[in-house]
Amino acid sequence: MIDEILKARAFIPRPLYTEKIKPFIDKEIIKVITGQRRVGKSYILFQLIKDIREANPSANIIYISKELQPHQHITDDGIFYQYVKDLLKPDAKNYLFVDEIQEIKDFEKTLRSLLAENCCDIFCSGSNANMLSGELATFLAGRYIEFKVHSLGYEEFMRFLSLENSVQTLNKYLTIGGMPYMHVIGTEEFAAFEYLRNVYSTILLKDVVARENIRNVTFLENLVEFLADNVGNLFSANNIAKYLKSQYSTVSTQAVLNYLKPLSNAYFVHKVQRYDISGLKIFEVGEKYYFEDLGLRNCIRGFDTRKDIHKVMENAVYLHLVQLGYKVYVGQQASTEIDFVAEKDGQTVYVQVCYMLYDESTIQREFGNLLKIDDNYPKYVVTMDEYSAGSYSGILQLHLKDFLMKRFF
Repeated sequence: MIDEILKARAFIPRPLYTEKIKPFIDKEIIKVITGQRRVGKSYILFQLIKDIREANPSANIIYISKELQPHQHITDDGIFYQYVKDLLKPDAKNYLFVDEIQEIKDFEKTLRSLLAENCCDIFCSGSNANMLSGELATFLAGRYIEFKVHSLGYEEFMRFLSLENSVQTLNKYLTIGGMPYMHVIGTEEFAAFEYLRNVYSTILLKDVVARENIRNVTFLENLVEFLADNVGNLFSANNIAKYLKSQYSTVSTQAVLNYLKPLSNAYFVHKVQRYDISGLKIFEVGEKYYFEDLGLRNCIRGFDTRKDIHKVMENAVYLHLVQLGYKVYVGQQASTEIDFVAEKDGQTVYVQVCYMLYDESTIQREFGNLLKIDDNYPKYVVTMDEYSAGSYSGILQLHLKDFLMKRFF
């Protein structure tokens, strides 16, 4: 089956992810690819299968996708285990690929057994953080490695759609986002948003409502709209209470927090905690939320450049940092806020985001906040100023389109 699928589907390589996974091929550890629905996890599995086929033409590839009709009967670990065992070949190197594995009940029991038997090299993907982290951590602690996949970064967006780096291309990316299927849909906004609304409905109904048994769907939809309106704003019990009052809602503050968790579990939004730069600690209250895809955010509330540009810029910077593998926080130093503190491999990057540096007071605020940080790690102010890139007391100012091309270290 998989050979027919590979022949029928053209796909664009995403080396940002496949190059991280390749060193673990043929290693006795389960490779788990996670991320929001429709961000391209299946196609990364296809790329890995293609690479394995080229390196070893006699490899036996067992492929299961819970989105394909022939695999709908694989509903629990017993059926799953027997299906795989029946397809194993004793005289070949066996590879198992399972797409959307969380749809198989107790899947982790089969994975544990197959790993213990050392009968195949295992790769799987999933779209639910709670199920994957919970079940795998419980049954397979230390025996799996997770690779997080995101929607297209700006550089990938240009490559997928054969576009050049320009302000026009950047504005298109900020508007329709980076869902990989855009290379088929195209950049015309009406068609793009029709597609995105369908993706949003699927994520909300299948990965959030159905999986988490949510009853108050209307409130959930209103909450998502609230998040879209408040990208980059601190999300606290106080502003939740104000929001509930404006909605004449009887839902408790704790219930709101409970609704946020399944949205994060579906990788639809990301919670970003505050980080005390001076005290090197993480605050337990007051966080921000950013969307996995800019286009999905915009299809929920629309994209009004005058009101939303700073929100969307922040979201784009956040996505770029996490796509590069950084752990990202909102920085706090006394009464000063740093938009992003990003850490990776013992290194740190600080980023301030500002639409335009209109006047001297704005310049002093954005650069001044970074100058208060007493270390030598890279610091950036990211803007949409077309002709003002440069350096200010060692802090680099970059246009957003250029920042989104940087790899830092």
